[in-house]
Amino acid sequence: MRLFVGDDWAEDHHDVELMDAAGRVLAKARLPGGVAGIARLHALIGLQPGEDAEDAEVVTGIETDRGPWAAALVAAGYVVFAVNPLQASRYRERHGVSGAKSDRGDAHMLTDMVRTDSRQLRAVAGDGPDAGAVKVVARAHKTLIWERTRQVQRLRHQLREYFPAAIEAFADLDAPDALELLARAPDPARAARLTRAQVSAVLKRARRHHIPARATAILAALRRAQLGQPEAVTAACAVTARSLIAVITVLNEQVKALEGEVEAVFGRHPDAEIYLSQPGLGLILGARVPGEFGDDPHRYASGKARKNYAATSPLTRASGKKKTVMARFVRNDRLTDALMAQAFAALTASPGVRALYDAERASGSGHNPALRKVASRLVGILHGCLKTRTLYDEATAWPQHQNTLAA
Repeated sequence: MRLFVGDDWAEDHHDVELMDAAGRVLAKARLPGGVAGIARLHALIGLQPGEDAEDAEVVTGIETDRGPWAAALVAAGYVVFAVNPLQASRYRERHGVSGAKSDRGDAHMLTDMVRTDSRQLRAVAGDGPDAGAVKVVARAHKTLIWERTRQVQRLRHQLREYFPAAIEAFADLDAPDALELLARAPDPARAARLTRAQVSAVLKRARRHHIPARATAILAALRRAQLGQPEAVTAACAVTARSLIAVITVLNEQVKALEGEVEAVFGRHPDAEIYLSQPGLGLILGARVPGEFGDDPHRYASGKARKNYAATSPLTRASGKKKTVMARFVRNDRLTDALMAQAFAALTASPGVRALYDAERASGSGHNPALRKVASRLVGILHGCLKTRTLYDEATAWPQHQNTLAA
């Protein structure tokens, strides 16, 4: 016997519906979140099968694959399908064109969707706890890096308004020496009074090279004539800039701390050695890839399926005599970012990668399309290594270059 469950969740409750294989609604309920809600759901399901309880299979549709509720459904042994909200929206339109929407209606729609179209959906992957831990810390690390970039852009914009010489003096506004000097002298007047000894001491603490020359360049830029703002406006801008500097300083510290956690957690993953053998992947970038792919060995039926999920394979639209091939823009942006970074780093680490990239550029492809082709090839190689439990080998991955490598 099969039971089908649709679960539409809001911030504080879950609307669920139970349906049998014939499409007959067996039960409806609005459940609270947390332990109480999941317990009531299990009880509600347990009342349905009767004598066939031991042989019943529960198939659940929900619009997310993350969070404790989804994890509890998987842990209970249910088959869980995470339905993309865009898919759910399109399926809803099959049953009505009025545009009406409700939580109970969405629960019914999800139930009927997994009953009739589950073969078209992808079940939530059975990733291990190690992969989950890698995903959490790797995502947090990358999120902090993105947040630091946003704060640096805000600081750059602020300095451009009242202190453009600082942008000329410091190429990297998130560098420790730049932050320390700007915190000490956040406005043109105080910056002009900085001494060579003060600047040199900061550069020395930041372990910079060529300190005398660098100090001379910084002082020259800070003391150069520039357009400014009235004194009151400059003072207000300096206060704002100092606040941004404090935020960036803290973000630098936390990025460094999380970097150590990412390396430690990823190093304990059983697939770490395979990932680290791939060209262009180190500890940090290597952690992001399995964190987004997961480690369920049955999630991707083939290398093509893994490439499709990674959005490195092209998307083809064909109708009549018209055929268009384009990049995939509906994708996991974190995974795409990591794979493109790997492809770029692999250009200097793998002769085979370099040859493929050069061939693509010679055929007229731009930098990004050529890099995407490289990333797609590397995803296929990674899939083969994970499937056979072998480390990356340049000669095996690029047999057309084997003679060159042997020489």
